This record gives sequence, structure tokens and C-alpha cells, in this order.
Amino acid sequence: MDKKSSEEQPETASGKRISHLNFGDVGYLYWALLILMILFTAVVRLRLLDIPLERDEGEFAYMGQLLLQGIPPYQISYNMKLPGIYAAYALMMLVFGQTAAGIHLGLLVVNAATIVLVYLLTLRLFDRFTGLIAGCSFAILSLSPTVLGSAAHATHFVILFALAGILVLLKSMESGKTNFLLFSGFLSGLSILMKQPGLFFCLFSLLYLLFTLYRRPDASFRMYVKQTGLFLAGAVVPIAMTCVYLYLSGVFDKFWFWTFSYAYQYVAETSFSQGILEFKINMVEVIGKLYLFWFFAAVGIGFLFREKAFKAQMPFVLGLFLISFLAVCPGLIFRSHYFVLLLPSLSLLLGVAAGGSRRWLMSRQPRFQFIPAIVFTVMVLLVVFQYRAFFFEWTPNQTSRALYALNPFPESVEIASYIKAHTAESDRIAVIGSEPQIYFYANRHSATGYIYTYPLMEEQKYARQMQREMIDEVEKAKPRYLVFVGVASSWMIRPSSDRHIFRWFGEYSRKEYEPVGFVDLGHSQQIQYRWGDEAKFYIPESPVYLLVCKRRG
Repeated sequence: MDKKSSEEQPETASGKRISHLNFGDVGYLYWALLILMILFTAVVRLRLLDIPLERDEGEFAYMGQLLLQGIPPYQISYNMKLPGIYAAYALMMLVFGQTAAGIHLGLLVVNAATIVLVYLLTLRLFDRFTGLIAGCSFAILSLSPTVLGSAAHATHFVILFALAGILVLLKSMESGKTNFLLFSGFLSGLSILMKQPGLFFCLFSLLYLLFTLYRRPDASFRMYVKQTGLFLAGAVVPIAMTCVYLYLSGVFDKFWFWTFSYAYQYVAETSFSQGILEFKINMVEVIGKLYLFWFFAAVGIGFLFREKAFKAQMPFVLGLFLISFLAVCPGLIFRSHYFVLLLPSLSLLLGVAAGGSRRWLMSRQPRFQFIPAIVFTVMVLLVVFQYRAFFFEWTPNQTSRALYALNPFPESVEIASYIKAHTAESDRIAVIGSEPQIYFYANRHSATGYIYTYPLMEEQKYARQMQREMIDEVEKAKPRYLVFVGVASSWMIRPSSDRHIFRWFGEYSRKEYEPVGFVDLGHSQQIQYRWGDEAKFYIPESPVYLLVCKRRG
């Protein structure tokens, strides 16, 4: 008998128990339906395994590749991401291979595990039906092109460990086994290491633990100290171990500068008014054709207030939604994939909407109890139909072009292949632009730690210093090949950006290098590739291009 059976057979207004067969009498059926949804998402992801890596994936893959070679983060490549995501990528590539397909296969596993966690979390809070709708909602939302769901962004890894930590926290509070709090904290610490917004989910777990203790009549000061201490100790362990590793590797200073000093400059760059404008623009893209999912999530909030059986879980559900939203907001930069952090709580609310509707129907017209399930199925089928090209038709390269326009992600594969074929493993290369995936594909070390050039164009106090450091590193390393990226999205130039590095590149490349490759992305008919002598005399049709240069002599 399901432990939620009392919910599955609700009382009518007269107080009589409904005893007919309903959708919740066979628990294995819910697992079967959830697995079917996981299999559907897996089929789509398997079809798109070879989609070219985008920039974030390229960064994580390159840094993970370096880790597998014994080179710690921040030693020969810099970024403000915390190192947990690099270790996660290294592990995925160790298991599935150092390819785009291997990385996306790892994402498939991570996403499937997260779907199960959403189901289990909602089941613990409510019932199987609510959990099923929540799990299936997350499956379709996290795959959606509106949040770039085909890419293995760090946000997927943040919520994997955050949800696991929250689930263990609930288990600890339910069973009274306080030692579980240590493990819950450890998982929350791993969430933070995946990316800084994991801190919000760790904070949620801590606050919910304090809230639960506050509601216990037998709670003592000693109990507060012991339980919060265990949780915080668990959270500190993975972070402390990482700091010790970075210190012993001699890169702690670089780590601190990039993940704290520069990161502070980065999040402080956007004004509040600019952030609000960006939020409005990006929310339209994130919602896309999923407006019914967002609408019924709002309905779920209503059922939290209306349904007596749900009110006990209101602090948890609304608290998680608020914290998840705040996790999206640091820096007031609302990129599409940041909203992956909000999807578990959004899915939970969708489950509440369906579960609340079903409860209401079962207490009044039991024969109509399946209507919420039918409505949800229609919603899923409608989304699948509206995004059918993404789910079933586009090739990996077509998907990349549709999602990322003229960003040179498919072209990076061919450029890296050329460089790899014309260099030795010991040769260094430099990409003057923000395309770190080229380093990964070519399996060649960067001549500069600046695998992104965005910081050089930002209105922050380190910008000119960073340009000089990048220039010095390139000139000192004398890379065998240079790749200049003439794509606006690879630089994000502001009106007040310091353009010194462009003047330097023009002079330095003419003196020390010769063109051997040219990729014209803005050609009127199709992408144009020119190699060897053809590259020297090719006149591009547009300012959207990549130039490959070889060192003279």
C-alpha cells in the first residue's frame, strides 16, 4: 500500500471515504510513466549528441581536459567559474570520452537523475500523482530550447546536487537521523562548487532546517547548534578540500582573483534599470511557447493557499521558488540557461496545480479525476508539436545554428581539426576571442590564460590590466597558430570599451604571422572556408569571420 494512500482516497464533503480504484493504487505505474518521459528526453538528447559545443561547454571541456592531464584550474586558463564544474566535466569525459558526444551523454545521465530527484522530492512532500506531473514537467522544461536545454551548462549540475542535498535534509528531519545532515550539507557544498548560485540553495536548506526546528516544541539551543553545525560542517568540507588542493597546486591566488575579486566587478557592472530591461526581454524568450506551463505554475500557487492538505508544505514550496528566483538574479544578467535553476521549483508548482485540481475533482466528481492528467498530456504534446523541428528534425549543426545564430560553434570543429593536423602536441595556440571550444577540439594548450575576452571589453577596473597581461602572455609563448574571432558575440564590445588589443593584434599578426585560413560566416549563400593560399587573398562579404594565422618561419 502506498504511504500516500490516504491522500489517494480523499474524503467527500460529507466526510465519507472514496474507495473506488484510482490512478494512485499502483505505485509502479507512476514509475513506468516517469521512465517513459525520461526515455523520450533521452531519445531527443541521443539524436543531438553531436551538437557542437557552445562557449560555456567549450570552457568546461577544455578545463576538464587539462585536469585529466594533471593541470589544475587557473594555471594556464582563467575564468570566474568555480572549479567543481571542471571536475564534473573531467569525470564525464573520463567515462564517456573527450568528445562533444561524450559530454552530452554525461548531460543525459545528469538530467535523468535530476528528473528522478524532482519526482522523489515532490513525492515526499505531496503524493505520487503530484510527483509524476512535477517530474515530467521538469523533463520537458529542462530539455526545452528556450533554456538551451541541449547544452551541458553548469546550472544542470547545480540543481542536481542541490536537490539531492534537500532530499537528504528532508529524510534527516523525518527520520530523526541527524548524521544525514552532514551528508546533506556535503551535497549542498558540491552544488556551490558547480557554480556560485549554488550558495542560494545551500542557504535555503539551512533556513528550512532552522524553520523546522523553530516549529518543534522540544527544540533546544543545543539542538539548534548541533543540527545546523552538522549541516554547515558538511557544506564546508568539499569547499575546504578544493581550496587546499588549489593552494597546494600554487594557483590559489589566481583562483581568488577570478572567482571573487573579478567576479564582484562582473556582477556589479549592470545597473538595476538595465537588469530589469534584460529580464523582460529574456523572460519572453524563456517562456516561449511554454506559456501554459508557466500559467499553471501560477495556478499551483493558488492551490497552496486553497487546499488544506497542501498548506503545510507552503513554506517549503514558496521558499524554494523565491530562493530559486534569487539564484537566477546575481549580476542582473538573465541569460536563458540561468533559468534552469528555477525549473525544479516551477515543476513542483505545476505538480501542485495538477494534484490540487485532482483532489478537488475527486472530492466532488470522482469520475472526472483524470482530467488534470489529460490536460497535462495535451500540454506536453502541444509543446512537442510546436518545437517538433528541435525534437525530431534538425541535425546537430542545424540545431546549433538555430539556437545560436552565427556564433561559430560548428566552424570551431573544422578550424580545430585543421590546427590539430598541422601542429605537434607541444605546440601552443591562441584564440583571440571567446571560443575556448577550439582549444578543446584541437587538444592544444592555450598560449594565454584568457580563454574568454569578454572581461577585456567590460567597463571594469581590471580591463586594461587584463589586455596587457593577455598580450604579454601571447608574445612570450609565441604560439604556432593564432585564431582571430571577428564575431561580435565573442567580444561584447561596449561603446566605452578599451580597443587597445585590436590595434595590437593588427600590428603583431602582420609582423609575425601569415593567414592560412579564413572562415566567412556572413556569406550570402553558405559558410565559406578558405585554406592555404586562398586565405591570403580572400575578400570576405561580411564582418562576421574567423581568421587563422600561422607563425612565420
